[in-house]
Amino acid sequence: MTVIDVDLRKAPFSLDDEAIGWVEATLSDLTQDEKIGQLFVLIAMGDPGAAIADLKRFQPGGVTRFYGPDLAAEIAFAREFISSSKVPPLLSADLEGSRMSLPFGTPVPNPLGLAAVDDVQATSAISSIMAREAREMGLNWSFTPVIDINKAFRSAIVGTRSYGSEVDRIERHALAQIAAFQAEGVAATVKHWPGEGYDDRDQHLVTTINPLSIEDWEASFGKLYRAAIDAGVLSVMSAHIAFPAFIRSLDPDAGLEAYRPASISAVLNQTLLRERLGFNGLIVSDATPMGGLGAFSSRDTHLAELIANGCDVILFADHPEEDFARIRKALASGALSQQRFEDAVRRILGLKARLGLHKPYPLPDLDRARANLATRQSLATASHATARVPTLVKDTQNLLPLDPARHRRVLVYSGGVVHPLAPAPMPFAVPDMLRAEGFEVTVHAPGQHLEPKDFDLVLYLFGDETLLTRSNIFIDWMKLTGSLGGAMTRPWHDVPTLMVSFGYPYLLYDAPRVPTYINAYGTYDAMQQAVVEALMGRKAFEGSSPVDPFCGLEDARY
Repeated sequence: MTVIDVDLRKAPFSLDDEAIGWVEATLSDLTQDEKIGQLFVLIAMGDPGAAIADLKRFQPGGVTRFYGPDLAAEIAFAREFISSSKVPPLLSADLEGSRMSLPFGTPVPNPLGLAAVDDVQATSAISSIMAREAREMGLNWSFTPVIDINKAFRSAIVGTRSYGSEVDRIERHALAQIAAFQAEGVAATVKHWPGEGYDDRDQHLVTTINPLSIEDWEASFGKLYRAAIDAGVLSVMSAHIAFPAFIRSLDPDAGLEAYRPASISAVLNQTLLRERLGFNGLIVSDATPMGGLGAFSSRDTHLAELIANGCDVILFADHPEEDFARIRKALASGALSQQRFEDAVRRILGLKARLGLHKPYPLPDLDRARANLATRQSLATASHATARVPTLVKDTQNLLPLDPARHRRVLVYSGGVVHPLAPAPMPFAVPDMLRAEGFEVTVHAPGQHLEPKDFDLVLYLFGDETLLTRSNIFIDWMKLTGSLGGAMTRPWHDVPTLMVSFGYPYLLYDAPRVPTYINAYGTYDAMQQAVVEALMGRKAFEGSSPVDPFCGLEDARY
């Protein structure tokens, strides 16, 4: 397999002589172990002080921080990490909006919500807010936008993270986000290479498969990745996704190799992404502890293959010391060539120079962050966008708008707001919002028997945004109601009934005959308030469905 030489003068790096001089001088000044450290972006969770100790010891090229609620502690973490790094580090995050927003930043819609608004200017404005606030925290790299195509409606891992199922809609919003992020000094990343959304499984658990023919791939994912590359996106995330059609086009007898994850496939990273699509930027692997990689081969085998087969960055390591040793061993044995190793480090340094990290830059500052996070203007911009997201999919009973005089007694069924990093579901704010409007709200307790005649409205609230390590999202009627009888009962023939999904947009598959159904795509409080405003008739439902909420079922439309 031909290894493509690194040319940092070419796009997307476009470095000048000074920046290239810094890259080469820095590279030559690093020891072999320090170069190995540059390959890794480690994860940092929990107590900032404990996280810093490990980072100082390993000197990684970057870190992905999962933030706690203490702004002062997080600013101190970023300052110390940057100050203690021999080479200016990359600080990364998944800037995906909604519950993935910074806890002290402006709450903004997630990609599917922005796709429902379908206003590129709104996407640009929201993306600029996200990037500016990220920079206040020291962040300079985002693992977004997601350009997966939401085709398999049972795909819980794509769900609310993508811009929907239409290639043109995904392209215009993804390009807007790339431009906004990189204008603010945050490197954008398109993912998940070579394309997710046709397999309804989760690569956190299994190697997923892109089943498209080469012709169909070129018309969809190929179009999206080529557009992002032409727009100057700085990085691509190579995921634990197989693309058998392309592998077999080169080797019809590939066998198991046709199902090798892209993250460790030289054919997909080098031949397809670099040679055929012409991508010269940084390739970062998806998170390496994921089951989609571990299911294919052992870490002893695939860790060095990530770099040897085209990735420049290894994302996350549960045991960094052991992983550093794996890379040392691969270099010593020749399984990883010194040239490919140093070219990967060169691209990492090139990204740092492209972001201006080779020049003096201000450290994150607590007072400045307090002044610039969640400003009045940012909150107003986000609120305006959020108000345009809720999408009325159907109202066959002419229920809306709600009125306390007609729908005073409300029975709420809900499993709460589900978040992959929260130990238990969180309660919705909607019941209290409705109480403030003059409704009498009863929240159903599992197993509780309630008579339909005692209520004027049944309200279902679901809060499942895209989840990690959950193969499918569906209405678990038994868990929701707490009894077999409750699971089989459908109240809408006796009581006006409304279902609102504040996340996964495909719940009509499990409740096709529910008469009134709304998608809101995000669970944050501002979105809940936006839905209530629309329910009360004070605001129109402006969102347009970026996916097929009927899941191809004709009866779901009635």
